[in-house]
Amino acid sequence: MPPVPEWLIPRPHLVSRLARGVRGPLTVVVGPPGAGKTALVTEWAHTAALPGPVAWVPCDGGQEPPGVFWPRVVAKLREAGVALPYAGVHTAAPISGAADGPLAARVAADLARRTEPVVIVLDDFDLEPGSAAAEGVTLLLRHAFPMVRLLVVARRDPPLHLHRRRLAGELTELRTADLAFTDKETVALLAQHEVTLTGSAVRHLTRRTEGWAAGLRLAAMSLGGHRDPATFVRRFAGDEEAVVSYLAEEVLDVQPAPMRHLLLVTSLLDRVNAELAAAVTEEDADGRFAALVRQNSFLQPLGEGWYRYHRMFRDVLLLRLRYEAPERIARLHRRAADWLGAHGPLTEALEHAVAAGDPSYAARLAVERLAVGRIIGLAGDPLPDSLLQRLSQCMATASDSAQDGDVALATAALSLARRDGAACDDALRKADALVRTAVPADGAQPVPLTARLTYDAIRMAADPFGDPTSALAAAAEVDGLCARLPRETSERHPELRAFAHYVRGGAELRCGRLKRAEEALLATLGTIGPQDAGPSLLRRDCLVDLALLATLRGRTRSAAEFAARARHLDMPAPDPADRSCAALHVVRVWSHLVRGETAAARRQLDDMAPALCVPIPDPPVVALHRLAGETVVLCERGAPPSAEAVRDLCAAVAGPWPTEGLERAVHLACAAAPCGFSGAPAGGRGATKCEVLSGRERDVLKHLARTMTTEEIAAEMYLSVNTVKTHLKSVYRKLEVTRRSAAVRRARELELL
Repeated sequence: MPPVPEWLIPRPHLVSRLARGVRGPLTVVVGPPGAGKTALVTEWAHTAALPGPVAWVPCDGGQEPPGVFWPRVVAKLREAGVALPYAGVHTAAPISGAADGPLAARVAADLARRTEPVVIVLDDFDLEPGSAAAEGVTLLLRHAFPMVRLLVVARRDPPLHLHRRRLAGELTELRTADLAFTDKETVALLAQHEVTLTGSAVRHLTRRTEGWAAGLRLAAMSLGGHRDPATFVRRFAGDEEAVVSYLAEEVLDVQPAPMRHLLLVTSLLDRVNAELAAAVTEEDADGRFAALVRQNSFLQPLGEGWYRYHRMFRDVLLLRLRYEAPERIARLHRRAADWLGAHGPLTEALEHAVAAGDPSYAARLAVERLAVGRIIGLAGDPLPDSLLQRLSQCMATASDSAQDGDVALATAALSLARRDGAACDDALRKADALVRTAVPADGAQPVPLTARLTYDAIRMAADPFGDPTSALAAAAEVDGLCARLPRETSERHPELRAFAHYVRGGAELRCGRLKRAEEALLATLGTIGPQDAGPSLLRRDCLVDLALLATLRGRTRSAAEFAARARHLDMPAPDPADRSCAALHVVRVWSHLVRGETAAARRQLDDMAPALCVPIPDPPVVALHRLAGETVVLCERGAPPSAEAVRDLCAAVAGPWPTEGLERAVHLACAAAPCGFSGAPAGGRGATKCEVLSGRERDVLKHLARTMTTEEIAAEMYLSVNTVKTHLKSVYRKLEVTRRSAAVRRARELELL
């Protein structure tokens, strides 16, 4: 048994897991070189309560000659004090392979007859499946438990039918993730080298090495006496000389040439499976990839057949690949982009297309996969900002003379995403002749449906409400194109049809057709899906337009609810110069007004100045802003305006919008103002008599809205039926109605319900 090393970092939580594991037949500790496997098992053997003697058997990795393994096991058992009854086996010398099987059977039979269990530790047990030694150990487990407990230390899964034992509950496993050092253990390791770091530096170092013990110790050795430890930690990576040397000697350079090639080539990939590995290497790599997964603990499973390399190991592989074959890297990225473009996530495919330095292919991929919604923010899963930046740089390398409509479309979308209107317009002009051609020239290919759809989506997003007539025509065209998409494609991109609904709703709103606008905007939300499907600019702008629509109707409470939903989306607040920012401001102004908060409304109006400074001000926002300013003056004046005065005021700013809702909002604001009035405006309908409803009358009104009978209301409120009837008569009189349904409808108009 090895002695406890002086540098050992105590890991009692893992030792206790080993102690529990050796109560069963099989415990495996699997991890990459330098993960601390042997050190952990040594700590367990010297510090834990053992179920019996421990025979520590050092193995020769995958190079276990026939006839050597079992004599070594017998020798180590005898050294541990486990006497075997038979004689005549000369364990100092190899025996023939033919005698290997009978010897394993004899060892199993004799150990099974013991009265005290023995733990056999097989250190560096990395045999190939089907080897004679592996079959003998399987036989030992099958026939000698519970007197034999096996603890296997290996770099890869030992060929001992782990799946079967896992299902039977007869297996304890400690793997790479379990062996990873915690921040607390990293601090202890650094202290051994008299290195002290801040908490954030320790966390960064642990994350960078993924808790890999050897990487942490190499870092600690390099940090000793370093003048600027914090800077070293930030820069510490897999290209440090000590890390490269260790991993090259322990892992990379001991691989056969085909396996080494596979490791280097697939290191370009953030994650890899057998099919992608075959596509990148252009070989039938299935069998070799399976062996790579089985033999390499630095390849960590992600599920569903996908794996990723340990970060520092991948850095070493990439460093070697760039040194040995720099001319192949672009071609390898292009192969990865091809496979991922057809079978994988768009984000990964674009990353590799950009890394390959191929703007035409990257643009075609973005257009064919209808990435426009993810580029300009319509979808709930936008492309990462870092990728958008690299895509923009890649598009800038395209030749100006190339007649590439896809590059022009991608450039337009990326320009729109970064709010560069001039560049977007320029790119759209280049794309127009290449994409919008109704009839291709002789011999030319027809324009793909995805290219036309991308063009129309960008054109709509560039100026959705500048010309309502053009916007309605563009929305109809996008609707028609979406209907021609294959069903699977259409279902993957609901944001395009939703955007068409949104543009239609916005155009109808600005034309004053509020009912049609409401239908289209609600259809937008229905097409996008539930709010937990992911926030997007499209969802936010749709909610903002619904808030504007409710304000134009005088339904300020509903407007405030839509505005709150828009603000509470998990996404950055709109830019002060954004159209939606001005809309949210004006909705908040009217919320203050109808609550009698005139001073707050005036402050909000003053704060709106930057939000109104947009190149093309939004007409409903401008109208509501102007009307709010006039209403603040009325509220501060304190004199009740006449119905005719309110009607004239609203007509002056209403433009195409109906004035009934605006008039109602002005009356409510004046009635709620601190210096307001409680009677009806002269010559007009009693729109503000609701202010004099008593508390009892309001309660009766609420029960009335629940379609309760007079008797049920009386029982609910502990009143007599006659008293309830008296309250109802008063409510009818004050609201100027004669029926229950009319009272409820009127109360909702006045936002009493």
